[in-house]
Amino acid sequence: MKTPCFTRKQLIVVFLIFSAARVDAQGAARAQREIAAIMSNYQAIGASVAVVKGRDIIYNHSFGLKNVETGEVMENSDLFRIASISKSFVATGIMQLVDAGKLSLDDDVGDLIGFRVRNPNFPDSVITLRLILSHRSSISDKKGYFTLDALNPDKGPGWTDAYNSYAPNTDYQYCNLNFNLAGAILEKYAGERFDRYIRRHILKPLGVYGGYNVDKLDSSRFVTLYAYDGEAKRFSPSPAAYQSRAEALKEYELGYSTPVFSPTGGMKMSAEDLAKVMIMHMHYGMGNGARIISEEGSRAMQTVLTPRSGYGMALRTIDDLIPGKAMTGHEGIAYGLYSAMYFQPQERFGIVVITNGCNTGFSNGDVINDFLQAMYHCLYKNFLQ
Repeated sequence: MKTPCFTRKQLIVVFLIFSAARVDAQGAARAQREIAAIMSNYQAIGASVAVVKGRDIIYNHSFGLKNVETGEVMENSDLFRIASISKSFVATGIMQLVDAGKLSLDDDVGDLIGFRVRNPNFPDSVITLRLILSHRSSISDKKGYFTLDALNPDKGPGWTDAYNSYAPNTDYQYCNLNFNLAGAILEKYAGERFDRYIRRHILKPLGVYGGYNVDKLDSSRFVTLYAYDGEAKRFSPSPAAYQSRAEALKEYELGYSTPVFSPTGGMKMSAEDLAKVMIMHMHYGMGNGARIISEEGSRAMQTVLTPRSGYGMALRTIDDLIPGKAMTGHEGIAYGLYSAMYFQPQERFGIVVITNGCNTGFSNGDVINDFLQAMYHCLYKNFLQ
């Protein structure tokens, strides 16, 4: 048999391929040791991570327990309620309707939803779709956010308490009611129930599994969430995270009952599939070979409208997650879960980290906690730096 003959250039290419594979394997092994130490330090129950470079997920791994009581180990395909990262799906849906000419970001929210939406202290100031998506509406969560009744003048005098004392578009306050209201508007103008719209127009084209309706998902894949009690120094499971909405759907009113699905925080998805959604945002609306939203709409979501918070429209930009890198994305906190989806749009890399429970603090502001910060530093150093 004739011995194959390689040119010097071919040998260099082969060497680089094998070197990269060795570095990746070494990086993965080192990252897993470091993550084990981080999880031990913060008493993390479990965690799932994904690292993206370009259009590829270059690392995806899960650690720890999916369920403490049963001893089930967490798998990459398991689903979390991802909390406030859910807001980005609402804004993406709204942008689709803007692209289609069915909505404008400058539309009066009151005209859209069908009841007057005005801060009683500033009755002449219009609250637009752009303002609720950017948390600049002056609406607050003081009256709760699980029903639009909190804001509806036709439902009682308490609606005035749902507003702050400053005028719309003069200040910022993070507010869940903004996005439950936006979800209802999306549903009304799409003419399709909110959970179905998101699944059909965003999740399916991206080739990802998840959704807002727990009864339409494989419950065996749900990761149990554990809230940490600092005084008792123990974790407790949070079954409400995956509560069925079957009864509430029996009397569902399209364009008003939408908070039943919690557009503001109720998406269920794996870290791996959330990374695929992140790739779409990182590439300005293109994902899985499909145009999900226009580049203009995607850039609008990422454009900072409140510098002190870094918030645009359901995405924020922060510069203290990875030193020297302005990272865009969103985070989530609910039922003991902590999640983060942040990417660097110019350098085209991103990281997703989700834990179902840990004991952590917020040493560097109120956006990213110490556990998430440590995980991001570890993953960036081992796979992207």
